[in-house]
Amino acid sequence: MPRDPMNTVMDRVLRPRSPSVPVARNDLLLALGMCLAQAAMAATAPPSDGRTPTVLGWALLTCSGAVLALRRRAPWLTVAVIVACVGPYHAQDFSHYAAVPAALVALYSMAAAGPPWRTFTTLGVLVGVMATVMGSLGATRQLGEMLRSSGWLVVCVLVGEAIRIHRDYVAAVVERAERAERTREEEAARRVVQERLRIARDLHDLLAHSITLIGVQTSVAAHVLVADPDRLDREAVAKALDGISDTCRGARTELRTTLEVLRAGDADGREPLPGLSSLPDLARAACEAGAHVELSVDRAAHDLAPEPAVGAAAYRIVQEALTNAVRHAGASVGVRAAVEGAGAALRVSVVDDGGAAGTRAAAAEQAGDRGGFGIVGMRERARSVGGTLEAGPRAGGAGFAVTALLPARLAPAPSPSPSPSPSTEHALGRKEPR
Repeated sequence: MPRDPMNTVMDRVLRPRSPSVPVARNDLLLALGMCLAQAAMAATAPPSDGRTPTVLGWALLTCSGAVLALRRRAPWLTVAVIVACVGPYHAQDFSHYAAVPAALVALYSMAAAGPPWRTFTTLGVLVGVMATVMGSLGATRQLGEMLRSSGWLVVCVLVGEAIRIHRDYVAAVVERAERAERTREEEAARRVVQERLRIARDLHDLLAHSITLIGVQTSVAAHVLVADPDRLDREAVAKALDGISDTCRGARTELRTTLEVLRAGDADGREPLPGLSSLPDLARAACEAGAHVELSVDRAAHDLAPEPAVGAAAYRIVQEALTNAVRHAGASVGVRAAVEGAGAALRVSVVDDGGAAGTRAAAAEQAGDRGGFGIVGMRERARSVGGTLEAGPRAGGAGFAVTALLPARLAPAPSPSPSPSPSTEHALGRKEPR
């Protein structure tokens, strides 16, 4: 299986440049080859190029080639050692061209390692010092040779600088690609968490509401059966059992819709989300369980035509508020639920009278239902569509109040992270799909 070009570039560019065995071996081979090449050049140089090196000359020439073994680990030190060897070598009028290759390779290595200011400063100081020394000694011929060969020094420095710039560019491209990939992965993980929270809210609202209604209706049926068995109100028992059956069917339908979303991974093909039009059925189910519910949805709310997600959020908030009211204040609680248009937003309010439990229910709800997720889920649902929610005991009496403000239109989603540009694709070795 062929490797991804991006991974190949990343391995080559971002691999730590430690003095590993292959790198050290290559540098040793280069140093050995340079010593042999310079010795051959000095031995075969014409008389016009300078004298044949003496023992001192051979030692200086060999040292200038051998120090190239350190060119990756200490490039500036390598240049300094070569300058210290080449200066006396040229001053003795030994074969001049033989000492040039080591200096060229050292300057190239220093330029490739960077930084640029050090490279060009060293080059300028090197040429200036050599010209000054040779001029003061009256070695005009050697000075001319040195100035002619300094052009090659500049060329090697520029080549090394170009290699360094290209390497830094590729490393920056790879780093940007990695950062973009991390951003995409974080965004995907965030979306997964948001989806899990949404599903958890749906399941909580659905199951908590249905189980609460079933519990109330079961209590009614049990009370009728136990209170006076001789005068059994069969109609009341049948009504309670029918209510339980209807609640179970509704819960099963909504649960199936939620599971379809989980299986398919999107909303295609699922039943419509509950919205403002489903609120009367919700109030009717609560009334059948024994609560006294007054529901009002004004024309302005319908005229806003809220998006499905906003309508579903309003429905779930009312559903959870009714569930909490019945659970904490009792089946006979009185609840006023209202949905109104407020400019470009929906105002949802659900207020109960506390029922038989009085303010104790509100206090329990304010405390978070002993670790429950009711108010937390409602706040998260309001935030999911860009709205706000407040919940707490009523300010002047018993009971509990829930108020939410939901924008009728969702804010536009942020644009996804841009893909790497064509120049980035080219730098990474990728090809455009045909």
